[in-house]
Amino acid sequence: MKAAVYYENGPPSVLKYEDVPDPQCHPKGIVIRVEAVAIEGGDTLNRLGGPLMTTPHVVGYQAAGEVIEVGPEVTGFKVGDRVCTLSGWGSHAELRAVPARSAWKIPAGLSTKEASIVPVTFGTAEDCLFEFGRLQKGEVVLVQAGASGVGVAAIQLAARAGASMVIATASSDERLEKLKAYGMTHGINYKTEDVVAEVMRITDKKGADVVVDPVGGPTLQGSILSLAYRGRVSSVGQAGRESQKMDLSTLMAGNRTISGVFLGAEIATERVQKSITSLIDRVAKGELTAVIDREFPLSEAAAAHAYIESRQAVGRVLLIP
Repeated sequence: MKAAVYYENGPPSVLKYEDVPDPQCHPKGIVIRVEAVAIEGGDTLNRLGGPLMTTPHVVGYQAAGEVIEVGPEVTGFKVGDRVCTLSGWGSHAELRAVPARSAWKIPAGLSTKEASIVPVTFGTAEDCLFEFGRLQKGEVVLVQAGASGVGVAAIQLAARAGASMVIATASSDERLEKLKAYGMTHGINYKTEDVVAEVMRITDKKGADVVVDPVGGPTLQGSILSLAYRGRVSSVGQAGRESQKMDLSTLMAGNRTISGVFLGAEIATERVQKSITSLIDRVAKGELTAVIDREFPLSEAAAAHAYIESRQAVGRVLLIP
C-alpha cells in the first residue's frame, strides 16, 4: 500500500509518499480501505517530536473507510461496512488495521469524509465541556483556538447545551467571522487583543465558567485568569508548542480548577463508546456539523501538514488516498 511516512521527526518536509507493507488484521480487529483521513493537531505534534512506533512511521489518529477484512473474534462488523476509526497511529495510509473497539459504523446519509472527523474532534470537545468542565445551561464558555477542529466542535456543543455566551479566540478576524455560523457569540483576535481583558469586558468582569484550552503554553495561564469564581479549565493539548508555565496560586483565589483531558485514556470505556456513537448520530441528523476546511491527496501530506501549521484552517483538513 501507499502511505505518508517519515523516518525521523521534524517539519512537514520529513513526510514521504512511499510503498509500505499492508497492515495485518488482528483476531480482535478489522482492516479498512481508507477513504478519508482527518488530520489531528496531535498528528502534527507527533510528527514533530513524538515516538516512531514503526519504521518508517505512519502517523495519524483518525481515518474512515470501508471494512475489507474482519478478525475471527470480531462479531460487530462485516466486510463492506463503512466505519470511522481511531488509533494511536497509522491513519496516513491507503489501508489501516485497528481494534474493533476503536471503530464505529457510519449511518446511512452521513458521508465518510464527515464521519472521519467525529471521534476525536467531537469526543474530545464533549469531554472538555461536560465530563470535566461540568458545563451547565446558562454558563459562559471560552474556547481557545476556536477555529481548530476541537474548537469548532466545542463551540457547537456549548451553544446547543444552552451556554449564555460562547466566546472564542482565533488568529484573525476572518477566521472569527466564520465561527459565528457555529454558535460563537463573541470573538477575540488573540493577535491584536488581550484575551483576558476582553473576556472580562465581555462578561462584565465575571469571567468564563468553562474554558476549553487545546493550546497550552502561556495561553493556559490566560485561560486560568479568564475564569469566573469556581470556573473550570479543561486543558487538552499543547498546540502552541511552547513550554507549560502557570501560577497555581491564581487557581486558589477563586476556587478554580483545572483538569487534564485525554480522550484516548478512556476510549474503550462504555461511557466514551456511547458518547462517540451518539455524536456520530447527531452529525448524521444535522444537529452538529463536521467542518471540512480543505482536502489534499494523501501524496501531498507534507503540504497538508504545512497548511495546518500556517493557522489558516477553520475546522479539519482531510487527506484523500
